[in-house]
Amino acid sequence: MSASGGGATPLRGVVPALVLLVPLLAACSGQTATDARDAREATRGPASPSASSSASSSAVPVTPAQRATSVVRPQRPVAVVLPGDVVVPVRTASTTADGLLDVPADTGLAGWWDGGARIGDPFGSTLVAAHVDSRTQGLGPFAALLRLEGGERVRLRSPGLVQDFEVRSLRLVPQGPLTERTGLFAPSGPRRLTLVTCAPPYVASKGGYQNLAVVTAVPVGPPSQGSRP
Repeated sequence: MSASGGGATPLRGVVPALVLLVPLLAACSGQTATDARDAREATRGPASPSASSSASSSAVPVTPAQRATSVVRPQRPVAVVLPGDVVVPVRTASTTADGLLDVPADTGLAGWWDGGARIGDPFGSTLVAAHVDSRTQGLGPFAALLRLEGGERVRLRSPGLVQDFEVRSLRLVPQGPLTERTGLFAPSGPRRLTLVTCAPPYVASKGGYQNLAVVTAVPVGPPSQGSRP
């Protein structure tokens, strides 16, 4: 992607909601006539175990459910650390009215698609994209994606979490809509980090860069507590 006119990616997300309705039923009955007491005692059976159990369990205090200490609350990324300790701040990037990913114009910033996975989510792709260069700024830090090799490490940071990823692949795909390449941005499937920028060749008469560089990386381990770089 070039800040001077690179490719943007149409992305959309739908989050379904589920509502559970639980009916509560209650009933009670009894007699108070003293002249019928003997007949009632003769016909009444022994107390049911379930009733006795309910009575005894009601005296036990209930402990509210708590989040396990091993479970983290997902957070959006605020920075990506490329090999060589190059820190690139990450901003939230939504889609524009025409469905294109609104990548920051500044080549020193990257955009995280807010419909994708966050740090701490168990599934899905965290898509982070940035322009490769601009006429006024020259090459941006995401130009380094074109030189990444398998096995190199990339780090994601949020305000309170850190997670490392290992590069598994670098692919060049033609510029254009990625609606049929949902694996790049889907919030489902295996946990992964997807980094995207524009790639050569650059053909001005055809609108600029003709390819996208797509880096896929997988988690080295679970996220850990950390701080903003």
